[in-house]
Amino acid sequence: MSAILLALAASASWGVSDFLGGLTSRRLSLSTVMAITTPLGLVVIGAIVAIRGEPLPATSFVLWAALAGVLGAIGITSLYQGLSIGRMGVVAPISATAPLIPIVVGLARGERPSSLQAVGIAFALVGMVLTSRERDSDSGRSRIATGAVFGLLAAGAFGFSLVALDEGANADPYWATLILRTASSILILSVVIAMRRPVRAPRSYWPALGVIAALDVLGTVFFSVSTTKGLISIVAAVISFVPVFVALLARVFLHERLQRIQIVGAGIAITGVVFISAG
Repeated sequence: MSAILLALAASASWGVSDFLGGLTSRRLSLSTVMAITTPLGLVVIGAIVAIRGEPLPATSFVLWAALAGVLGAIGITSLYQGLSIGRMGVVAPISATAPLIPIVVGLARGERPSSLQAVGIAFALVGMVLTSRERDSDSGRSRIATGAVFGLLAAGAFGFSLVALDEGANADPYWATLILRTASSILILSVVIAMRRPVRAPRSYWPALGVIAALDVLGTVFFSVSTTKGLISIVAAVISFVPVFVALLARVFLHERLQRIQIVGAGIAITGVVFISAG
């Protein structure tokens, strides 16, 4: 039960962070948001590790954690880009199919879902396809929703990042998160410097940027700890509730309205997550 509660905490943390990150990326440049929040998150997890006072474990986990950081940086950049140009209620559910990758990995390792969980996985896949569609206002034809491609890219990067983080967390979830954040910070700052993108944020935005960074790191910590207490296939399924928080916040604060096909798709995807969690 503790693993599920931790995974739900990760979902809530990531959901709020993703909403704020996508919203802020509509007002500031994506490079500015990433170049500020990623290092800030490194400061947060660095403080947590320092307070714990635990020594660095065997270094065999470092490569896994670093890989998780690189993939996570690609994922979060793609997600923020998608959220900034498309409907949050569409992009978030697509990106939330990332847990299907660690679920498959768990099956390959010998984990066996129940019949209900198998149905849930199928529902999640169908829901992802339907949610990524929208009707063109001019022709009335169905097309890939704006931002959906970035949602798919985020899903792939996040999925494999979760697998790598699971491996790294076996040694120590907090140190794994620190290594992850260090790798992602180096990658993102290197890209921003190489592309000579300006990084400017008015003082009024810094509180939001700080919250984004802190919640993103806390979500990673919650998830990495949960993988040490439960099966990756189950934990990964529970964190699919991230889009619920994003969609709810987008509905309340942005008054977003989804098209019928997207509502049906989101409902099927969420139903799939419920089946996976209950199986």
